[in-house]
Amino acid sequence: MTGRRRPTLPHPFRTTKIRALCAALAGVPLLAGCGTLPGTSDNSRQPVTVMTWAPVGTNATNQPGMPAMAKAFARWVNNAGGVDGHQLRIVTCNERNTASGAAACAREAVDKDVAAVVGSYSQFGQQFLAPLEGASIPYLGGYGLTDEEFSSFVSYPVNGGQATLLAGNGRQLSAGCEKTALVRPDTIAGLDLPSLLDAGLAQGRRPATFDIRAPEDATDYTKQAEKARDDAEDGGCVTTQLGDRTETFFDSYRRLPYDGRDIKLSSVIGSVDQPLVDSTGGKKGPLEGALVTGWYPESSSAAWRPMRDVIDKEAFGDNSIDPDSTGVQTTWIAYTALKKVIESIDDDTVTARKIMNALSRGVTVDTGGLTPPLRWRYEDMLGAPGFPRIVNSDVTFQVVRQGRLVAQQKGFVDVGKILAGTDVSS
Repeated sequence: MTGRRRPTLPHPFRTTKIRALCAALAGVPLLAGCGTLPGTSDNSRQPVTVMTWAPVGTNATNQPGMPAMAKAFARWVNNAGGVDGHQLRIVTCNERNTASGAAACAREAVDKDVAAVVGSYSQFGQQFLAPLEGASIPYLGGYGLTDEEFSSFVSYPVNGGQATLLAGNGRQLSAGCEKTALVRPDTIAGLDLPSLLDAGLAQGRRPATFDIRAPEDATDYTKQAEKARDDAEDGGCVTTQLGDRTETFFDSYRRLPYDGRDIKLSSVIGSVDQPLVDSTGGKKGPLEGALVTGWYPESSSAAWRPMRDVIDKEAFGDNSIDPDSTGVQTTWIAYTALKKVIESIDDDTVTARKIMNALSRGVTVDTGGLTPPLRWRYEDMLGAPGFPRIVNSDVTFQVVRQGRLVAQQKGFVDVGKILAGTDVSS
């Protein structure tokens, strides 16, 4: 299948019959369906209700732009007649960055019988996926923070998650780092990060990383910064993935007394993005020259123009939506996929099961260059140990130059082979 939108107008012979019937029965006021051709925007097609959740107002990572982007997307398509005639209704939930919050959002999705959970963020995969699996509700385009998102039968990811970022970051750093120290959260979600980074470093025959655990909600990381610098040594690299607390770590690192060693800083997108570079001083801040591994093209890429246009039109003045935020970008891609899926179903009623069937049958989603074409058939999945449902193993290499995140090299880098040889399933 190509994923191309099916024609919205019926076959000419069927159209002629419908028009003839409507003309013959024009005097019957209660006749339903006459006056509007099937497949066009009218009240005969049922709304599609979906949910987006993310943590908001917590002491750790927050992603308020993700539910806000979902609402802006819905306003955009609904103002244009809906998705293939279906109005898109958005239910949002504050996941609160807790296991109980994630489970509560998932139960709400089940209670409200949503057709899908789309473009959402949570580090508690077991807690939110179990209720969705029980109700066969698809989880489309999650942020990619948990291993479960790449193994659950209801999950349809749009990126390669933390696995591709860390493997890609290791490959990016393997070109010039003699030693590498990783500062990562002391959480379940952080357990696999060192082995993934090591797999990428091995591509340049670099030694295994020094694993430095840190609380994800600390207000100071001086101790971890000192250890990371000591472990990396002269000519080494310090890379960190602490979500919202990455800024706090780099602030602690910046305050360390200068000792003359040449140590390069690095991270992955989501922990470092353009808003963080701006807030830490831009080209005069500690992140100037930092190497960053991402899922998508740099924020200045023309491929993001459609998303920015929608934000300008439907969410002008909403400060929670930052187009440079990886969370916002992931939600945009997830809803782009949802739109294509609904169009491929071409039915008056769209249900969770119909969405899952369309995804599993092989509907193809073109994201306009933000990712490779996405398709979720069994044969499209990577099948890597621990991450069998990855369908997009591409990453991008970026660098901070003159205070802007720009491409270090053009195009995508496929780390699928690295992941296929990395067993983190235990």
